Amino acid sequence: MSKPRLKGMTWSHPRGYDPMIACSRIWRECTGVDISWDKRSLQDFESFPVEDLARAYDLIVIDHPHVGEITGQACLLALDVAGREKEREAVRSGDVGGSYGSYNWAGRQWAFPIDAAAQVQAWRPDLIDRPPGRFDDVLALAAEGRVLIPMRPPHSLMTFFTLSANRGTPCATDGPGDLIGVDDGIAAYGMIAALMRHAPSRCYAMDPIAVLEAMSVAESAIACAPLVYGYVSYGIDGFRAKPVAFADIPAAGTNGPSGSALGGTGIAVSAFSDHVDEAVDFAYWIASGEVQRGPFAAAGGQPGHADGWADEAVNAATGNFYRNTRRTLDRAWMRPRHKGYMGFQQRASERLNAGLLASENAGTVIEDINALFAASFR
Repeated sequence: MSKPRLKGMTWSHPRGYDPMIACSRIWRECTGVDISWDKRSLQDFESFPVEDLARAYDLIVIDHPHVGEITGQACLLALDVAGREKEREAVRSGDVGGSYGSYNWAGRQWAFPIDAAAQVQAWRPDLIDRPPGRFDDVLALAAEGRVLIPMRPPHSLMTFFTLSANRGTPCATDGPGDLIGVDDGIAAYGMIAALMRHAPSRCYAMDPIAVLEAMSVAESAIACAPLVYGYVSYGIDGFRAKPVAFADIPAAGTNGPSGSALGGTGIAVSAFSDHVDEAVDFAYWIASGEVQRGPFAAAGGQPGHADGWADEAVNAATGNFYRNTRRTLDRAWMRPRHKGYMGFQQRASERLNAGLLASENAGTVIEDINALFAASFR
């Protein structure tokens, strides 16, 4: 009897696509099960309806804020299946930054982390001696025209989240009350506004990939991106003309590199798949510590398991990307995940940017964002 052929969907950066291809090749050699992968843009990855993907694919790489939405749609299969407790505990014990728990909703585990990320700091060691340690240091660099920051939705809101939490005034993760106190929101908004007075307007059209691409050009004068989702690819010699180094986020408050908005991806199984058992087997395998620190990392993936983050060879190959950002990851802040959050994320990002571009009164912008947050629970 011939083995089934599965289809998977991931995202279209080498960090998201290459390790899935490499690991699926090994899986086929070991099991005979073939998995082909399609890919979508980062923007689609952050906003495309998961239910639509689940009807077309057996395996889906997802973003954790979708979990409240997708559980209501019954489009994913929970991975906490009976008889695999020991394997599941091995995945859970390798948690980085709360990534494992971010895919747990209503008491069930809807995905396993295969990529751990949060906003970290990117910098060019050939242009500055050290990464800025404080947000005020970032502003000084920005005044010299040496800073970029991704502000394309939803990344402007991610920066608002990170600064709010880092100041010790984290945004709410449940509702339907305010997202943040008005005075605390004004303070975080003011920090972004101060930065954007110096940062180029093209930042409003840039996502993290665009920022890191601009930084890694040989002739670039950009020395720092203070809050950007880490992409290990750019720390590898030869990936681009100039390698980018990564560090903990600059502190805005008194609690060090805390409060960064958690990102990353997880591997999920479609509830509509005709090959559920084979898909679940692959999800457990690719999320395991052995695979994450081995073929997944070797193919340019950014592991979601602590075995990969702690591995000496993995760090040596990436300019110590993992070791140099681990404190930020381990103190990350998890976004809201309720049904209705994804729409709020887009609308709030757009409202934030509109206010910044028009130099609007900060209090008005925060009140509008709070109203959007409350409405997202209705």
